[in-house]
Amino acid sequence: MYETHGTVVGTVITDPVKRETTTGEEVMSFRMASNVRRRDRESGEWIDGGTLYLTVSCWRRLVQGVGASLMKGDPIIAHGELRTNEYKTRDGEPRSDLEMRASSVGPDLARCTAKLDRSGKLRSAVSDDAGSAAGEPDEHGETAGEDAGDLESALAG
Repeated sequence: MYETHGTVVGTVITDPVKRETTTGEEVMSFRMASNVRRRDRESGEWIDGGTLYLTVSCWRRLVQGVGASLMKGDPIIAHGELRTNEYKTRDGEPRSDLEMRASSVGPDLARCTAKLDRSGKLRSAVSDDAGSAAGEPDEHGETAGEDAGDLESALAG
């Protein structure tokens, strides 16, 4: 269905909205904008370029993370599969909209700070105790090798 992958840096311009499909699957959607600014060398003034608007949809485990973390106005980086949705308005006017089925969404740390929640299973995989050697059980009785596999699975999503 989607074939072109891309990463967009921008700002959330609508509050994320969660809905359920007819099959019972949850999806979280929001709009984002990415605009370009450059400095004119002669005048020294900043010049605004065009703005790219797109709808971002998040599925599966990404729904929980986006819902708990993002809101309108937040600076983000989104990566996923891009496509153009062509449709007609109620008046019959042809329109198109850029959509992204996101595989990753996170804060743009160049424009904000973030505090990570390392609770749950991912917490044991990314242990604060950096002294655990491979093969030695951590406080949960798991070895670093087991944790690495769990982390890869958690991040793959």
